[in-house]
Amino acid sequence: MATRQTHQHTDTAPVAFLIGMRFNKWWRPDAWLPAFLAMPRMLKELSRDRDSGLLGYRLLFGELGVTVVQYWSDLEHLYGFAGDPDRTHRPAWTHFFTVTKRVPGAVGIWHETYEVDRAESIYVDMPATGLGTAVGLQPVGSATHSARQRVARAQRP
Repeated sequence: MATRQTHQHTDTAPVAFLIGMRFNKWWRPDAWLPAFLAMPRMLKELSRDRDSGLLGYRLLFGELGVTVVQYWSDLEHLYGFAGDPDRTHRPAWTHFFTVTKRVPGAVGIWHETYEVDRAESIYVDMPATGLGTAVGLQPVGSATHSARQRVARAQRP
């Protein structure tokens, strides 16, 4: 029998934050390399700080760029990090705008933020991945056998 697990639900809605960059002018590393190198520094800083609110992340590499899927404990921690002038994000963001004025269109940046107040997951013969890594796993039981049951369980009053 396959081992089936689902993610654990928390009292508060975790946040999924997707951020990516696209190398529009790959031949201009002077324009995109600083932003590219800033992300590992930010992730390292956040991972070392247990109170940062970052629960986990995953790097995805594509043909024209990179995407980071991050899981946060809540919006306040995410926004707090983004706006803190003493953390790595603000100086990197300021530098990004300086470079993009000098070499317009060389690199694209995007992000999306989702409060995950209702989610369903299944992990079959898999270690924790994605949301399961961020909030932990629990065995699927009779009340969480189907995707419909798992989504219903996720509804908050």
